[in-house]
Amino acid sequence: MNSKSAKILITGGVRSGKSSHAVNLALSYSAPRIFLATAEAFDQGMQERIAKHQEERNGNFLMIEEPVCLAAKIQSLEVQPSVMVVDCLTVWINNLLYHFKENKNEIQKEIQDLIQAVEQNPFPIIFVTNEVGLGLIPDNALSRRYIDELGNLNQGLARLCDEVIFMVSGIPTQIKGGIHARMDH
Repeated sequence: MNSKSAKILITGGVRSGKSSHAVNLALSYSAPRIFLATAEAFDQGMQERIAKHQEERNGNFLMIEEPVCLAAKIQSLEVQPSVMVVDCLTVWINNLLYHFKENKNEIQKEIQDLIQAVEQNPFPIIFVTNEVGLGLIPDNALSRRYIDELGNLNQGLARLCDEVIFMVSGIPTQIKGGIHARMDH
């Protein structure tokens, strides 16, 4: 594995420490660091969550917001970072389902474009996502579609990533790869 282009996937449950761990890993890289946020502030609660995450980054990252076209944004960066954090794929899949409603082809295109961008990307990326495979199967079609799309994306990225970390109560558990992906750069 070339640590200069290492890919890391951090997964886990809600409030498990995924974002904080991603930021801490990224801070071990020199500047410039990019934080690509996918969240859209639709309500007060989301605005507060976004503000908290921005405070955690504390000026250590160049901030980019992109709720839909992740691959295009990654491929068109004006500055090549030493590392990029993408937070989070869980929200991104929700955004795709919202913005493209019933256009399954457009959703699949965005997902495939992201996978291709990850395969071709020359710099390290740390992805944050939620593990959705530990719960019950939802009783409605949209929720089932959401967990199917996110679960399939997570599996595809996990295959591509050099490291996969599962967060449990703020504790990182190595699922794939090892510490060399974040230490040797």
